Amino acid sequence: MAKIKLPPFRKVIWLMPAAYALHIVEEYVGNFPGWVTHDVHRHFSYLLFDLNNLAFMIILLTLVTINYRNPTPLKTTSLVVAASANLFWDALFHLFTTPLFNHYSPGLVTAMLLYYPITILVALVILREGRLSPRRFFLSVLGGLFLFAFVVWYGLFQFAV
Repeated sequence: MAKIKLPPFRKVIWLMPAAYALHIVEEYVGNFPGWVTHDVHRHFSYLLFDLNNLAFMIILLTLVTINYRNPTPLKTTSLVVAASANLFWDALFHLFTTPLFNHYSPGLVTAMLLYYPITILVALVILREGRLSPRRFFLSVLGGLFLFAFVVWYGLFQFAV
């Protein structure tokens, strides 16, 4: 059986910030801060939305750039942690909160149509090229879950216990 030809790591990683940018647009147009305020019952302003997304985009672009220039296992691990939090786990958030709150979670469409295919593609490339071992990749994605949970805890719930 012939192997599927995948794009190289250094090219495919640029899909992640592109998808994130489109996701931000969907959340902005869909009034994600209003959804959080009215459906999740937590105050979330456009200023906080803008600052969070600016910070996360800078982090993602920085990690993609350093991995493009000179990838190492440590740099790739950092990218997987950050990208899995921003893309993979965020997509699950939108997927589960839409039925949970019985209302469209702004960002759901780009999360389902872009985030999952892109994260799967990047994962396949990372594993096929041997940039990370399967164990290290899994632990990096798990680290992204903890990062995402922290971001939701402070961003949406203001450290509420």
